[in-house]
Amino acid sequence: MGTGIYTGVAQLVEHWSPKPGVGSSSLSSRANIVEMKKITNYIKESYNELVHKVSWPTYSELTSSAVVVLYASLLIALVVFAMDFCFQTFMEKIIYPH
Repeated sequence: MGTGIYTGVAQLVEHWSPKPGVGSSSLSSRANIVEMKKITNYIKESYNELVHKVSWPTYSELTSSAVVVLYASLLIALVVFAMDFCFQTFMEKIIYPH
């Protein structure tokens, strides 16, 4: 039949499964069940760890930590602003001397 694509009847029948659960379809459904069990197990273990093993901070610990982060951020912002202002002033005196 030349250079065209030819698919024989035997090849077509080979991929067709007359019964559900026969051939490759059962393997893929078993694989899906195994994957679902893995996902379900992962979710259960994650929930168990979050509820029983993680030590959550109290409200006062959380607020005090947030205040520390706020002050540290403000301090870093002020330091960067001061460095930028000094560098700008220095560069202006070099570029535009009076």
